[in-house]
Amino acid sequence: MLHILRDRRTLLVIFGMPIAQILIFGFALSNEVKNTRIGILDMARDEQSARYIQQIEESEYFETTHELSTTKEIDQLLRAGKVQMVLAIPSTFSEDLAHSRQTQVQVVTDGTNPNVATTLENYTANITRDFQQTLMSATELPYTIKVSTRMLYNPQMKGEYNFVPGVIALVLMLICTMMTSVSIVKEKELGNMEILLVSPMNPLTIVVSKAIPYIFMGLLILTIILVLSVTILHVPIHGSLLLLYVVSLIFIFSALALGLLISSFTNSQQMAMMISLMGLLLPTVMFSGFMFPIESMPWPLQLISNLIPAKWYFYSIQGIMIKGLGIGAIIKEIAILTFFAIFFIGLSVKKFQIRLA
Repeated sequence: MLHILRDRRTLLVIFGMPIAQILIFGFALSNEVKNTRIGILDMARDEQSARYIQQIEESEYFETTHELSTTKEIDQLLRAGKVQMVLAIPSTFSEDLAHSRQTQVQVVTDGTNPNVATTLENYTANITRDFQQTLMSATELPYTIKVSTRMLYNPQMKGEYNFVPGVIALVLMLICTMMTSVSIVKEKELGNMEILLVSPMNPLTIVVSKAIPYIFMGLLILTIILVLSVTILHVPIHGSLLLLYVVSLIFIFSALALGLLISSFTNSQQMAMMISLMGLLLPTVMFSGFMFPIESMPWPLQLISNLIPAKWYFYSIQGIMIKGLGIGAIIKEIAILTFFAIFFIGLSVKKFQIRLA
């Protein structure tokens, strides 16, 4: 622990990187599209169209920056990139609603980014559907089937509810693995390993003593991330906080053990850091399930994802934080994480013993 505290640059990496990552990833990694610049072409300019436009502008997804007067301006604004969507309201908007009880509006989006364009269309369709239900609330049509939907656990469909648990798994996996992988390798480069080898300590004592300080630091990092997630990103913790820390402790220990295993067969800090970052970043992002659904992958990749500890940790803390699950619902994930921790620490000790021989 004293060895770690003396190295201020390492402390800056240990505590500075998680804070930066949770803030950057928490705000940037989101499938929501907010504050989109839009233009509105209101050819009706009556009370009903004004109410409709007001409902569009009251949502957090759109920000009206341009009011158009002709259809020729639509292509000009989209081509210049000044807006990402234009909503065109026909001149017969109120008349059609009053007589035929139906009308049509046109949504023109910038299709260079299909995902964003589709999302904007869905937002507009939902707002329009709400506006229509408000107008037609007193009208009952025969044989009408109404579909009532309810979004459990995340009624506002906030992307942070999915990405924050994933970022926590990513940050802890990278930081804990990288720090411990560098720790033993640093002893080799500085020539301190010879002192440890001739000391009365056995390999297990050396390996565990290198991991214990980082366990406490990992828990401290987790606390900082949770505080930032709740206060700044407004991600709730519905489940047991104690259970969340217990599961996190098991995951942190498995990540530290994996870092010690990496350090046992590398001889330079650069190599250990490269393996920890490059070798774990992509698998954690791809196969943990928080960015890409595991179920949509081919079955060989689904099998590979089972070997990624971050996947099981992500499922666990997402269930605890968002769904409020108890230990009975995540006992499988806890058992798998415990197996990873025991397996990695046992293998790292074995490799350390082979290297001593």
